[in-house]
Amino acid sequence: MNQTTFSNYPQQPHGGKLVNKVLTGKERDEELARAKQLPIIMVDLEAVITIEMIATGVLSPNEGFMNEIDYKSVLKKGRLDNGLVWPVPLSFAPIGERNKEIVQSLSIGDEVALADETKEPVAILKIEDIFAYNKEERASHLFGTTDRNHPGVDAIYRRMGDYALGGPLTLLRRAHWGPFEKLRLEPKDTWRLFYEEKKFRSAAGFITGANPLHRGHEYIHKNALEEIDGLLLQPLVEMAKREYTRHEFRMLAYRSVLETYYPKERAILAPLRVTYIFAGPREAVLHALIMKNYGCTHALIGRDHAGIGDYYDKYASHSIFDEFSQEELGIDIRLFHEVFYCLRCDSLATVQTCRHSDSLRINISGTNIREMLRHGILPPKEIVRPESARIAMQGIQPKGVDENNQAISPVGKIIKGTFPFYLERTRLGGPKRDVPLTPEELNKRDLEAAIMDVRLNADRVYSEVFEEFSSIGDTDRDLQPEWRMEARDSMRTQQKMVIEDLEEKVQQAPEKASDEFMYQDKEEAQRELAVARKILEEIPATLRAENLEYRTWNPLPYERYRGSDEPAEKNGSVKK
Repeated sequence: MNQTTFSNYPQQPHGGKLVNKVLTGKERDEELARAKQLPIIMVDLEAVITIEMIATGVLSPNEGFMNEIDYKSVLKKGRLDNGLVWPVPLSFAPIGERNKEIVQSLSIGDEVALADETKEPVAILKIEDIFAYNKEERASHLFGTTDRNHPGVDAIYRRMGDYALGGPLTLLRRAHWGPFEKLRLEPKDTWRLFYEEKKFRSAAGFITGANPLHRGHEYIHKNALEEIDGLLLQPLVEMAKREYTRHEFRMLAYRSVLETYYPKERAILAPLRVTYIFAGPREAVLHALIMKNYGCTHALIGRDHAGIGDYYDKYASHSIFDEFSQEELGIDIRLFHEVFYCLRCDSLATVQTCRHSDSLRINISGTNIREMLRHGILPPKEIVRPESARIAMQGIQPKGVDENNQAISPVGKIIKGTFPFYLERTRLGGPKRDVPLTPEELNKRDLEAAIMDVRLNADRVYSEVFEEFSSIGDTDRDLQPEWRMEARDSMRTQQKMVIEDLEEKVQQAPEKASDEFMYQDKEEAQRELAVARKILEEIPATLRAENLEYRTWNPLPYERYRGSDEPAEKNGSVKK
């Protein structure tokens, strides 16, 4: 695949060049033998993954680890020194005493082999720069905090040494992706798949993290597919905290849903083997550029994309794109608001499309879905497909258990976040509680109650509203069940009987009762009669076909309705 080929495509790699630093064949064998004679620096799995991303073009136009000038420019400005947008520095600062000795022995122009835990070379790094590595500076600029509770900040202090090496890489050995190997797609593969095999003119990318596929994701995907030819779904795999859903099961959950609910030829699933940076909005920009390098013309970005805890505003991953023009990003950014399920709309929606209050919403939170699965409960079908939840539940790792062998997690937070009605109301559509509940007092039984309420009643809200409309609106009364009309007839007949008796009672009632506890005076009997008449007015009318003849206000013959002003015989249509 050359640059002439790219000129024929509706997209271009970032920086205009798709990097390929993967050696093959005889050249690879020769360089692998040579690498074993070079100084060796040991690298961890995260570094191996980053090296492979660089070499296969995922992080184009970067051909290796950054020199000091590019590193600091990216850190402070979100751009390479030449002005090209690049939000996250690619740095290599080996840690460990043995590695430190090797680094101290190196000079610019040297080459060094990078080896994984097998002690076999993975890549060769040609050193073009060596510079001091300031951990605090990196944390404050990249993450906006130096708080070690932030996982990205913590990773800097755990994984990074004091000096960084910059220079181009060549990859000698790809890692085997285990169960994901059969799904592996590198940028060179997706460009060919999109634009040569499938003949797409547009493709949307979607990168997602630690949670299983839910219907908020599905809403975004299918909105995009209404106008974009193809969809590339890339769940992040490999590096994940223990509390997350194991990546093998997340991929299987995705496959199950795609095979059942998505258009087969237009939705493509490929794992993205990447390290978690936890950089919030900056990482959202990085993901957009990765999608671009995979050939996508559009990047789908949800609310709180790549967010972590409360370190970033929920829509910071949207507002950061205001800092760049679409021309310099080179990819169409599609931003989506938070998706929820509205019981009154009877559909997925966002604040952009739905006017209804929290009391009619089931909110979609990947974290809360994960915690429900950890408790052994399948979330409502309105927010997670059962095909996804059932498999994902098998991949939930223990977060710790209490004395009852139940998972420890903030149940109140789950309920408040996903079922906001529960704190204020006794049930879906029910009355307000005398005293609202607080999240702190909720337990698993409350979670079970909220889940059961939704399972039993979620589809009733819109259904019963529709029944009320149809009971009045159907002019074809054959659609209405006879029992409903019979019930209304009965109620009206019975209430008329009540009124007749009360009218007699009013006529006979004295102006003043001799015993107010045993007898009623005329005034009280009249009030009783007035109430009974009001109740009759409130009983819905029984609507039969003959009652609704007045609604047919323009009974033209069908031929006239279709537009002919001539009698049927003159049109050549003679009624038999």
